[in-house]
Amino acid sequence: MTYQAEKVVPYESSENKGAQVERMFDSIAENYDTLNHTLSMGIDRGWRKKGLLTLKDLKPQSILDIATGTGDLAIEAYRLLGSEKITGIDISEGMMEVGRQKVAKLGLSDKITFEKQDCMSLDIADNSYDAAIVAFGIRNFEDLDKGLKEIHRILKPGGRLMILELSSPEHFPMKQAYWLYSRLFIPTVGRFISKDKTAYSYLPKSIEAFVQGKEMVGVLSKNGFRNAKCKTYTLGVCSMYLGEK
Repeated sequence: MTYQAEKVVPYESSENKGAQVERMFDSIAENYDTLNHTLSMGIDRGWRKKGLLTLKDLKPQSILDIATGTGDLAIEAYRLLGSEKITGIDISEGMMEVGRQKVAKLGLSDKITFEKQDCMSLDIADNSYDAAIVAFGIRNFEDLDKGLKEIHRILKPGGRLMILELSSPEHFPMKQAYWLYSRLFIPTVGRFISKDKTAYSYLPKSIEAFVQGKEMVGVLSKNGFRNAKCKTYTLGVCSMYLGEK
């Protein structure tokens, strides 16, 4: 099955979505953290904390952070969960290089490592990780079903997947306010800070096109995850999804 979000790409190019997303994130890596926290007005930090705390009872000693970007979620995971091994993977070396520098400054390079990997085909053995986490990156998957099946494969039995993703509020007045925010504020500020005219026009389009709520819970179940569930934050601006192997 092809999902609508898989057709939304950053550039008018013959490259596949994965290659375009890699190029886009490499181009904005230097300013990504500033942009991310500015555009979310810092609320994203709270979303990350709430999402990670749903793993606390699992006491995961090994975590795979998929679409890790600059490593914010991986760092917060170590701070909150104290896991022995956290591996951040991404297709953008530019983003991960920023992450490596942040981790090194914190003295956590022995706990948090980074690898360039495509989550459509992970070079990771079956049943390797206690938990997998994805923050604001799953809508960039070239093939959502394939990526979720790979995540399911590398999780240990009883392991858990936690996803955070931006979503479109469904009720007045947040629905209308968010439309203006995503269509006007995000592209304008994004272009001003990053100098990339495309990246922050792609962002709201990819959010609107991505499956959310009950539909996404169904997608998780279809791809093998048990006890799939959804919770929303900030009046529907962010959604968290959980599933177990």
